[in-house]
Amino acid sequence: MRTRFHLLAAGLAGVLMLVGAGCDKLKSRDHINQGIAAYKNAKYTEAVEHFKQAAALDPENSNAQLYLATAYMVQWIPGAESPENNEYAAKAKEEFLKVISRDPDHPDKVALASLASLAYNQAASLPQEQKQAKFDEAQDWNKKLIAVDPQNKEAYYSLGVIDYQRFHPALMLAEVDLHMKPEDPGPLKDKKVREDLRAKYSGVIDDGIANLNKALEIDKDYDDAMAYLNLLIRERAKLLDDKDEYNKQVEIADGWLQKALDTKKAKAAKQSQTGGGIVQDK
Repeated sequence: MRTRFHLLAAGLAGVLMLVGAGCDKLKSRDHINQGIAAYKNAKYTEAVEHFKQAAALDPENSNAQLYLATAYMVQWIPGAESPENNEYAAKAKEEFLKVISRDPDHPDKVALASLASLAYNQAASLPQEQKQAKFDEAQDWNKKLIAVDPQNKEAYYSLGVIDYQRFHPALMLAEVDLHMKPEDPGPLKDKKVREDLRAKYSGVIDDGIANLNKALEIDKDYDDAMAYLNLLIRERAKLLDDKDEYNKQVEIADGWLQKALDTKKAKAAKQSQTGGGIVQDK
């Protein structure tokens, strides 16, 4: 009789635990929906608190963690140096890393893309000598994103932009040293300067062009990729020794620039209003 009573008690306890867990999941979902509503109304501090509650109530719900990271990130202002602002970036990164750690073999694509964006935007406000480490971090996250999502055009585009940002300041400095304006026709006046820049940046430029071309293979109407392809081809031409080849490459760059403008204009003509941001949980 005692054994039967213990079995019934244990069974009842198990049922109560399941009911409690179910209630927690419902409460978590409710907090997520309240957090999304607050987020959409730009009440980000309130949204953070709801997403924290949701994550605590249902630790298995990765969406709560992802929304929490996003709510931190949207409050971060790139380039603004204050303890509070830096804390937003740090907390966003911490939460995105938690999302990825849930399944390292199949990392969340949104978290990877967000970490890449965070690192790239952090680089923008740093002195030139400190940018490279953040560019490296952004590059690594984009490559990890491509590994799980090979058709992600934004990741390839971002890699191309990073390569451009690595090379462009060096070219500008060379032009200043040679008393050339950015709009002056090339190639660069000094052969030794051209050789040095080719030796250091040819691989970077070629990698950037390859990544932008890959983005365009995925989306032939990707006008932003066209615009940066124009820039990289145009600036690579300034390192050439032959004037005729320089003119030929500039003509190719002009073609990409015109195509970018035409594509952007065509998109604007038929663009419909679309929403974005966090999607409400159902």
